[in-house]
Amino acid sequence: MKSTTSDVYDDTSSDTQKTTAHWSGVFAMSLCVFTLIASEFMPVSLLTPIASDLQITEGMAGQGIAISGAFAVLTSLLLPAIIGTMDRKKLMLILTVLMGVSGTIVALAPNYPTYMLGRGVLGVVIGGFWSMSAAMAIRLVPPNKVHKALAIFNGGNALATVIAAPLGSYLGSLIGWRGTFLVLIPIALITLVWQWQALPAMKTQASKTGSKNILKALKNRAVAYGMVGCGAFFMGQFALFTYLRPFLETVTHTSVSTLSLLLLTIGFSGLIGTFIIGKVLELTLYGLLIGIPAFMAVIALALIPFGSNVLFVAILLALWGLVATAAPVAWWTWLAKAMPNNAEAGGGLMVAVVQLSIALGSTIGGVLFDVHGYQSTFVASAAVLVLGAFLAFQAYLCRAH
Repeated sequence: MKSTTSDVYDDTSSDTQKTTAHWSGVFAMSLCVFTLIASEFMPVSLLTPIASDLQITEGMAGQGIAISGAFAVLTSLLLPAIIGTMDRKKLMLILTVLMGVSGTIVALAPNYPTYMLGRGVLGVVIGGFWSMSAAMAIRLVPPNKVHKALAIFNGGNALATVIAAPLGSYLGSLIGWRGTFLVLIPIALITLVWQWQALPAMKTQASKTGSKNILKALKNRAVAYGMVGCGAFFMGQFALFTYLRPFLETVTHTSVSTLSLLLLTIGFSGLIGTFIIGKVLELTLYGLLIGIPAFMAVIALALIPFGSNVLFVAILLALWGLVATAAPVAWWTWLAKAMPNNAEAGGGLMVAVVQLSIALGSTIGGVLFDVHGYQSTFVASAAVLVLGAFLAFQAYLCRAH
């Protein structure tokens, strides 16, 4: 595999001294992030109607997230070799078109294989976008404004995290799950037109370095433990999160309106967590990397005995959203500290690790949910989260020595 860092460095080396800021392009990319994240996790709030309509189990419907993650991993590994020196603006436009195509395929899917095909296409977009997102930000604004551009990108992510699941649940009750996916298509079209007008041409020189940077980084035990710990965190998180709707419907016995409210609670608490984690990071990094997954494991286990009590479930899910949404900020901060001279290469590797972990988590969680019930899924989630905390602790020990 070719290093994502090489792509970033080669893309930006000739532009780092520019003074022009393409803020309209930055906001167009933020809208792209919003639509992408909304598309990726829309099935979470629609598992039950999707499964009923396609005559499959909720676990099988949840594999739609797993296959997106799997294709994202493949894309992040293969994309640098495929795209070569392609203008990055053209590449982004192609990915945006594919995002709309994915939504169309899913919305009109007559059967399960077609549904999975549409989700696979979305995975290509996910892997492609996140592999080049940092390079896009660097190309669009002057060096001293890159952090602001990335913050705007992440604003689209946070907004989608807050409203995608509850909005999907609500729209699903009004226009059906197919209509909900169709709603994303005009948003993708608006994104395409905006990017076409706002993004500058971004020609690229061929990369001259290969994958050795990433492989060499993994020889550092602290980095290796951290990467696996990050993967365990996302795997444990999505083993549970993917199957919240069927749990809330069959165990908590929520109505559609209550379900939407609970999902909205997770989103808003996550937004709050994202805002406050910066202050906590000033005090401790590894405390968060170890403490967050351990805390989420406790929540996962607590949902089993208290699952029938709506109030307790609401409190537990609010706490889950508060820390789960903020945790990636801590992991990206860890990456910058662990690999200060090769952060973008580590970022490319982390994209693959995270997406593979999401795919594995939703797959294993779905199998357990179908075969042994929600209790086994939640226990497995807690076990993997505890493993993530242990691996983060090992990364800390290696760093300390």
